[in-house]
Amino acid sequence: MKRLDTSEIIFKILAYVLVTLFALATLYPFIYTISASISSKNAMDAGAVVFWPVEPDFLAIKAFFQEPAQGVRLWRSYTNTLFYTFYGTLFSMVVSIFAGYALSKSNLLFKRQIAFFIIFTMWFSAGLMPTYYNYQALLVSNRWGIIYGFGVQAFNIILLRNYFQGISKEIEEAAVVDGANELQLLTSIYIPMSKSAIATVTLFYALSRWNGYFWNRILVSNANEHPLQVILRSIVSESGDSETGFDYPYSLRSLAYAAIVLSVIPIIIIYPYLQKYFARGVNVGGVKE
Repeated sequence: MKRLDTSEIIFKILAYVLVTLFALATLYPFIYTISASISSKNAMDAGAVVFWPVEPDFLAIKAFFQEPAQGVRLWRSYTNTLFYTFYGTLFSMVVSIFAGYALSKSNLLFKRQIAFFIIFTMWFSAGLMPTYYNYQALLVSNRWGIIYGFGVQAFNIILLRNYFQGISKEIEEAAVVDGANELQLLTSIYIPMSKSAIATVTLFYALSRWNGYFWNRILVSNANEHPLQVILRSIVSESGDSETGFDYPYSLRSLAYAAIVLSVIPIIIIYPYLQKYFARGVNVGGVKE
């Protein structure tokens, strides 16, 4: 085995130290959020929570399960977010897969022009106010409007197109000889051979829907249809208001952190199962025959 010289040893030590420090720095906000959510009211009001929980109690978390005033709006918004995430991701994936498949075909009429207009939206946008008035004109003001109005992203269509183009044409030609039509080619060959890309794009869409905040808050007027992130924002705002008129047994800041912890649990559970697809999915088209 080759013996490392002094400079290589120093480099490796520094690299490991820096990576460790970076990992700790990224973990600290998450650890602090958990600690703040289960620390006592006195500890939070005194600013005694720095890293570990101080005088642990679970009153803030229990409030969302035991107090109707706190629980109803959180779990209703949770239901709305699940609605946006499931149906929004499903709609976005159907449109993106069909669009990516069509653009991957060399015999598509006006292929270059269509691809140009799709890519053009990645380079330029109309701006915030024109976009806002456009969505208003399209009546994007309810749950279904948000799903359709924010249906697809050009980057994800191009990503799927690139992956579909890398699939061997010999397999497609053999299927065509056997009598397969376009829909059968897509469902029996392209989709099964593109699981990594599809899983990656699905996660991109799902995270975008799950974290949807700005346009939901601006466009959706019915508070009962607001997603989790909008309600979290209101809880965080209330936690900074000391003049609430109520004397809770927990700190309002702990309530806000408890809501944040409850909101990230599904992503923490799902993400490890899809992480393995990222290395292959984000490098689509990197190796071709």
